[in-house]
Amino acid sequence: MAAGRQHPERTTVALTGATGFIGSAVLAALTARGARVRALARELPPVRGAADWVPGDLADGAALAALCEGADVLLHLASRVSGGAEECAAVNVRGTEAVTAAATRAGVRRIVHLSTTAVYGEGPHAGIGVDEVPAAPVSEASRTRLLGERVALAAGAVVLRPGLVTGTGDRWVVPALAELVRRVPVPWAGGNARLSVVDRADLARLITALALDDHVVPPGVHHASHPDPVRAGDLLAALADLGLLPALAGPDTSWDECRRLLAATPGRVSERQFSLIARDHWYRGDDVWRLAACPPGPGPLIRLPAAAPWYRRTLGLPAPA
Repeated sequence: MAAGRQHPERTTVALTGATGFIGSAVLAALTARGARVRALARELPPVRGAADWVPGDLADGAALAALCEGADVLLHLASRVSGGAEECAAVNVRGTEAVTAAATRAGVRRIVHLSTTAVYGEGPHAGIGVDEVPAAPVSEASRTRLLGERVALAAGAVVLRPGLVTGTGDRWVVPALAELVRRVPVPWAGGNARLSVVDRADLARLITALALDDHVVPPGVHHASHPDPVRAGDLLAALADLGLLPALAGPDTSWDECRRLLAATPGRVSERQFSLIARDHWYRGDDVWRLAACPPGPGPLIRLPAAAPWYRRTLGLPAPA
């Protein structure tokens, strides 16, 4: 298909996960460009905006048929990111099977499916391309999301694997960092770990471009973080400059000593999750932005100040004087 612009007002997008962290930003981006959006939700939001809402979930065949009827594009952004094997499989595997089957029956011509680089497992990983290391998920959420990818790929989808996602609405990355600097209050191996990070709004722009614009992004898996990795130390420093976290001080500390300090102070964040932030987890991801003709933006660190009010409220911090 030749590169260029479609007519968004003539494009009907079926959207799952529309009330979630990433999906709500995608919904706003789609409607801002004039797309017709049909969104699936178990509970209809109090403010419904410009979308047409379909009540139901991924186990409701009639709702999925109504969601996909007449749609040009399916954006499957719903997922289960925690829980046991059955809970995760119900959404990430069987839900993906059901919605992609409904899309295929309805003649939807384009499917975009949201996954995660967590399917690669613990790492460390430094600058790898798609599937240059075998997927080795260690949680039920990641294991079932990998299985869901395979379902989506069989339906001809573009599968996106972002790494850490920051921005307004983030309830994991920065809250986890706030806990970790309390439990491990020393520089983590010099702060030199390189991380794949993307701001929520930039990821939403990419997904919206894939939905509405003519492009040559082939079906298959694509990394979807900002192309430039972020040093863990730079991320922590940027958050400290905004008054969201205390600055880490003292000598560089080895990974083994960091693990010891983490274990000595119990908390919600596991050693595996700490490893995702304190050790290299960087995945090459420039191709999808280029192929979609979507500039990746200035990077997640530049975007942090806009999300600072959200993070202050989430962390229970006072507003700056």
